[in-house]
Amino acid sequence: MFVKRNLRVPRQSFFLFGPRGSGKTTWLKEKFPSALFINLLEPDEFRLYQSKPERLREVVEAYNGKVIVIDEIQHIPELLPLVHSIIEERKDLQFVLTGSSARKLRRVGTDLLAGRAIREEMHPYIASELGERFSLAIALEWGLLPLVWEAKEPLATLRSYITTYLKEEVQAEGLVRHLGNFSRFLEVMSFSHGMQLNTSNVARECQVSRSTADDYIQVLKDLLLGCTLDIFVRRATRALSSHSKFYYFDAGVFKALRPKGPLDRKEELEGPALEGLVLQHIRAWIAGQSEIYSVHFWRTRSGVEVDFIVYGPQCFLAIEVKNNDAISPKDVQSLKAFCEEYPEATPLFLYRGKQRMQVRGVFCMPCEEFLLNIKVDRALQDDFTTH
Repeated sequence: MFVKRNLRVPRQSFFLFGPRGSGKTTWLKEKFPSALFINLLEPDEFRLYQSKPERLREVVEAYNGKVIVIDEIQHIPELLPLVHSIIEERKDLQFVLTGSSARKLRRVGTDLLAGRAIREEMHPYIASELGERFSLAIALEWGLLPLVWEAKEPLATLRSYITTYLKEEVQAEGLVRHLGNFSRFLEVMSFSHGMQLNTSNVARECQVSRSTADDYIQVLKDLLLGCTLDIFVRRATRALSSHSKFYYFDAGVFKALRPKGPLDRKEELEGPALEGLVLQHIRAWIAGQSEIYSVHFWRTRSGVEVDFIVYGPQCFLAIEVKNNDAISPKDVQSLKAFCEEYPEATPLFLYRGKQRMQVRGVFCMPCEEFLLNIKVDRALQDDFTTH
């Protein structure tokens, strides 16, 4: 079943970045059914262009269409200078370059196409794209990767997905020297999901050096498997924490990587998973905006914390997420503290209950309802600032 994605179609050449399995190829085939597709994941095509990158020019000269898609361009970054040259010569052509890793492209220098190809991002599904098919409980258990969401056996597909990344992206690209250490690192990082990142502790747990742990974290970010949030520091008057927070890019990937045992309570997993799910939606919304927005978190040295601060031209939103079905006045204390510091901000409390309400002047909203109302073509706070 094809799901309409909230992603604009640029008129000029563009990069489309997104994790493996996020639906890039499916979307492109629907939007550009007549395009010439070059899939560098196919062994024959990979060998063809790796042995002779200039063969691309020969193919283009024999092509009568207008759109050329090169899938997973990071596998042969040497094609980028050639693409740049062809774009300069052929103003009638549109190149679409997909990628699930920015690491090799950064080495070659994506500035080769600066001004010639813009950047778009494909994230996992968001709730509004699925509509009535969306279930918060299922999203928390399996995540929202299209590859997993459409699978008959989601859990087995998730496990296979993680193995595929280790084999095809990490090992094949030579991104790490010891795959066993990196596999252990992925598991250890699942305990850091939604937490402030202490790289020294991670390195100690993985039995690797601090510099190796830093490299591994960068690999996760380059492969679009994880992200870090920085502290919101604009006009700060209080002493703030200095450590970033880490999140895996998808709640299902986090749940699949996190070891489970008799001592693990369900709420210990569902709380971080819910936070991560909200962040997935915020990041997808930000990626769809024409203006620049950013997402941060806020934490004072004394431990007062707000999960997410969304900041940009038309939005200054402070969001607290709790995996509870009821709200007490103390639950909104951190939002009240942030708004004392930043009265311009709009506070929002998300929880697992069913009713909208006001608690100490803070608007509280069911998390599932908030997620379903997020659409890239409307302001993030429209639904609750006009109630």
